[in-house]
Amino acid sequence: MANLIQSKRFVVRQSLIGKDTNVEFTNKKGTTITYSHDKAFEIMKDTLESLACWEKYKSYTSSGNVPKAIRETEAIISQATTEVDESGEFEVAAAISEEAEMDRLIAEESSTEPSYEVAF
Repeated sequence: MANLIQSKRFVVRQSLIGKDTNVEFTNKKGTTITYSHDKAFEIMKDTLESLACWEKYKSYTSSGNVPKAIRETEAIISQATTEVDESGEFEVAAAISEEAEMDRLIAEESSTEPSYEVAF
């Protein structure tokens, strides 16, 4: 089972590579994103190695959002958007996860199979 780190921003660090770590953070729009650190690193490796911050600090961070390079990849484990209701409480408005997506695909697949029901 992967270790889970909660962070205030998207982060990739050399010290976390190969440690089977997932990172969870909430961006400025209120979306909580969980991603696989190792998969994010593998996707971003070439770009990271050319950045001054990686060369100097062996770390890359982004407080605004997940980098575009990994947004629609297997590195993203889940996303949940939260909204503030009238009382100031957070409520989950939408959630996307691997498991939910798989359930949706299975349901969609089973609904397209021909039905052989006979009415009497």
